[in-house]
Formats: sequence, structure tokens, C-alpha cells
Amino acid sequence: MGAGPILSGRTGMAQRRFYLVLNVNSGTVQALGVTGDDLTAKFAAQGLDVTIDADPDSSLDERIARALASDAETIIAAGGDGTVTALATAIIDSDKSLAILPLGTANLLARDLGVPLDLDSCIAVLAEMEPLAIDVSEVNGTIFLHKAVIGVIPELAAGREYIRGQGFGAKIGYMRYFFRRIARARRLALEIAPGDGPARIERVQAIAVASNAYDEGLGRFFHRDKLDSGLLTIYVLRHLNVGDMVKLATGMLAGHWRDYDALDISSARSVTIRARKPRLQLMIDGEVQSMEVPLHFKIYPRALTVLAPLQAIKEEIAEEQAEGTARPMGQMA
Repeated sequence: MGAGPILSGRTGMAQRRFYLVLNVNSGTVQALGVTGDDLTAKFAAQGLDVTIDADPDSSLDERIARALASDAETIIAAGGDGTVTALATAIIDSDKSLAILPLGTANLLARDLGVPLDLDSCIAVLAEMEPLAIDVSEVNGTIFLHKAVIGVIPELAAGREYIRGQGFGAKIGYMRYFFRRIARARRLALEIAPGDGPARIERVQAIAVASNAYDEGLGRFFHRDKLDSGLLTIYVLRHLNVGDMVKLATGMLAGHWRDYDALDISSARSVTIRARKPRLQLMIDGEVQSMEVPLHFKIYPRALTVLAPLQAIKEEIAEEQAEGTARPMGQMA
């Protein structure tokens, strides 16, 4: 990049000072071709006071440390859900707020907040966003903002990540693996012990522990309107085959899925999950990792300040996306 890895687009016109961390190593960012120079020009066009850190020779941790040491009030996570969670983890105990420039595949928290998924649209409304305090959840010391999933799903997600960027043949091979793995998946015997209730033993295909609850409603797929209830929501899926997946996905798209017979839903401020295995594989905000059992989940109410569009802007964005005028960045990957 001709202008260097750390770029300043400061004009003195904005009230907030921003420090943007671009995850240049993200596969989606590379596929989209987004660079620090591009972002500098776009922010300058909006008159925003921003320093952009797109240094490919520094680790994400090093760039986060620079952001924390800066005089910016708001740190912008420019990347996917993993980047957002990494930055959120770092700033929870600071006086800084978090903004999201959604450059990932799912962009889950950005969708919940009503952040525009189109790059230019997001930058255009950034100065008008307002601070919002949301809950933060944790499992065995690891922060998550959306959900942690146990069972067959993390294994499938790891396979999907393995083929990212590979050719059509690899994708066909993954689809075969996907259906074969679902058909042969064995259930896990787990003890689920909420902090405010009795423990129970369940044989499950998957468990998702979400920070707050998913909404029902037409087209509201994995969407949360309320992000500050102070409650974890535990979704226990007792069996899962291809037919179950189709029924559940169809139900979620149609807006009626809570009464699905294989699904049990409960809430708690904390929950502990135990298994016979010494370790379990989890998918935490889209990132797959292994953790020692037991798994201790808890939630911290309103522990993170994020920037979110005003309600009027959210409604306008929703109308545009419904009409197909604002294409989600993640769908371009």
C-alpha cells in the first residue's frame, strides 16, 4: 500500500475519533480486495476522524494493542465475527466503545445491531450511530458475543473452513462429507447444570448457548432484537438428521421454530456443562476450538458499549436490504 500500513484520514470534522483495525489476513477481506488505502479514501469522503491500521506485518494482537493505546474513543473492527470478538474482548475493561465494519461471512452481531452490511452505507451512517450497552458472555474465560455451539456443528464448521478458497471439486466433496457426517453423527451424553436450577442429563446432537435469545419472525434467521436481557439461552437439539435440518431451517425462515419437538429451550444467568470426555470441541462466534470439560458459561450484563444506528436508520436499512439495494458483504465471499 503506497500510503503505508497505518494511515490517517483525519479532517477534524467529526466529534468522535476512530481507530480502525483491518484484519488483512481474513480470507473474506482478501477476497473482497479491501485495502487500507480504500478505507482511507472512503472515510475521508465522509469527513471522519480515523486512523486506519492495516499493517500486514503485525499480528492482530499487536494492532489491537495500538488501538487501545490510541486517543480514539471508538475502535472499529473491520473484519468478520472473529475479529469483532477479539476486539470486544480487549476493550471490555476500557473506556472505549466498539464499532463494526462488517467484512465477514456471517456478520452476526452487525446484523443484530442493524448495521448496514454494505461497506459504503456503513461508513456513511457511522457518525450518526449511538452508543448501546450490550451483554457479553464467557465460557471458561473465553469471551463470546453471539453463541457457543457443542456437538456435530463445530466439526462441520471446521470442514467448511478447510475448503475455503478451494475449487468446485472440494466444495462437492465437502457436501458429501456433510451429509455423511450428519447421517452417522452419534449423540453426546451431557450434564447440563443451570446456576439457578437442578442438573439434568441429556443425550444430544448439539447444544448452543447464546448470549440472549433468538427471535421468531419471518426471515429472522439467528437474529436477536434484545442484547441486554442478562440471560444466556440454552438450545438443546436432541436429534439431527438431514430431514431435521430442513425442517428447522424452514421453520426459522418462516418464523416458527421454538415448538420444534427435538428442540428444548431454557434460560439461565450461568450454566455448567459436563461430559465423559476430558475435552469438547466448540464453535465460538464462528471460530472452532477445543476446551477442557467442564464448561462454565456465564453472562456479564451490559458490559460492552457498541455503536448502533438510530431506529429510523435501522428501518431505512431494513427496507433497502429487503429490496436488494444493499447487498451483504459476506455474501460476496
